[in-house]
Amino acid sequence: MTAPPCIPAQSVIAMAASAGGLHALSVILGGLPADFPAAIAIVMHLSPVHKSLLAEILSSRSQLEVRQAQTGDILCHSSVFVAPPNHHMSVVKGGRIALSSDEAEKVHFARPSAEPLFASVAEVYQSHAIAVVLTGGDGDGSFGVQIIKDRGGKVIAQDRPTSQDFSMPQSSIRTGDVDFILPLTEIAPMLIELIVPGKA
Repeated sequence: MTAPPCIPAQSVIAMAASAGGLHALSVILGGLPADFPAAIAIVMHLSPVHKSLLAEILSSRSQLEVRQAQTGDILCHSSVFVAPPNHHMSVVKGGRIALSSDEAEKVHFARPSAEPLFASVAEVYQSHAIAVVLTGGDGDGSFGVQIIKDRGGKVIAQDRPTSQDFSMPQSSIRTGDVDFILPLTEIAPMLIELIVPGKA
């Protein structure tokens, strides 16, 4: 089956997760329709020494097209791009993905880190950027959510009861720049409400 033509995304959702992230991402992506009119870029803290099956697993649990990101990929509607292990992922002008080298400096002890992704999505997509901070340890994403908010975007954090590790969402919430603190099952409906006209 041939892939549908790429419709360059006008809105981009940047998601970050760590411990418990596979379940969280599966629930959210599984709750979005096949014609979801935005692109999603995902950073999850993964072992740098093993091949990642994250994209394949999420693809089996979602109607969206999920792939491991490569430099030069265009952010398209209804598509999900997963950062590969050991590479930071950023978005550059024109809505293209850029991956760092595997020797780039770690951020919050992580590579990939949410910070380069969030900051770059904010710069390129401004008020059409959404950050989603999911279950995980440490404070990854807490600087990036402030940039998203400064550029007019929205920020969602997973709530404590549904997080396996609340450290990452809590760090973002403490910035004061989180718009919605939601249980896991309510994040996909909120994304639909924010992205799809007439669904509010």
